[in-house]
Amino acid sequence: MTGSRPDAGILLVDKPVGPTSHDVVDVARRAFGIRRVGHTGTLDPFASGLLVLCIGKATRVAEFLVGLDKRYEAEARFGRSTDTGDHLGTESGRDEHWKEISAPRVREVLESLRGSRLQTPPAYSAIKVGGTPAHRRTRRGETVHLAPRQVRIDELDLVWYRPPDLGLRVGCSSGTYVRSIARELGEGLGTGCHLTGLRRTHVGPLCVDHAVSIEALRECSIPEDSWVDWGAALGHLPAFFVDREQASRLAMGQAVGHDVPDAQVGAVFLDGDLIGLAEAVGGRLKPRKVLGGA
Repeated sequence: MTGSRPDAGILLVDKPVGPTSHDVVDVARRAFGIRRVGHTGTLDPFASGLLVLCIGKATRVAEFLVGLDKRYEAEARFGRSTDTGDHLGTESGRDEHWKEISAPRVREVLESLRGSRLQTPPAYSAIKVGGTPAHRRTRRGETVHLAPRQVRIDELDLVWYRPPDLGLRVGCSSGTYVRSIARELGEGLGTGCHLTGLRRTHVGPLCVDHAVSIEALRECSIPEDSWVDWGAALGHLPAFFVDREQASRLAMGQAVGHDVPDAQVGAVFLDGDLIGLAEAVGGRLKPRKVLGGA
């Protein structure tokens, strides 16, 4: 599909440091000449890495890609705290306690941060408070209180340690803030800590190794493997296989009998092609979204 201008598709983009996620969406809109483009999870401007774009009709399945687990490579620095939790923020504290911190002690605190628990998001975040992103309210001088949210951290490893700097590998649930992990790590060690770099490498099974650069996106010169098969992208959902008669009825918005246990929304396939999304209830498939052959 190199050089093509699709009317629908799921595209992997390697966002560089600097642009916002919305900036990348605008690049795609101009490149493909289409307005219906969205992403499945924001990356901060200071972060780089995998941004999953849904183009055209593919925006209809974006909601089912938002909650996938994420993996990151992060760099942090001890001895300094900032109001944003990253190196772009205003310094809010400085200390020399990092000089006494050993690598084994860092690993010990990282271990304590793994698992399912509550995490308080940073005030400088995209979470909306009264319809306005928290970071906008904070920058206006308003005091923002964000409630702790349930997160899951499966992987949190020290990759390298050159005090006061360190490298981390993070695998976590959607909605987890790596900036908050850095802050919590510092608190556990009695020192300030902030992120100096962040790169998202995976969104669910999707990997940045196959992502197109923003320069190639601007030129609409995109390698074939940067496009993701819709069925593969939705591989975390249950799969329902139907015949042509059932597919026809689903396309008309009718439920059809199907010998499957009750489940959350799943992907519906006809002859190996994704044709929609449906919910299994009481031995029937109820259509949720009809794609008509993605």
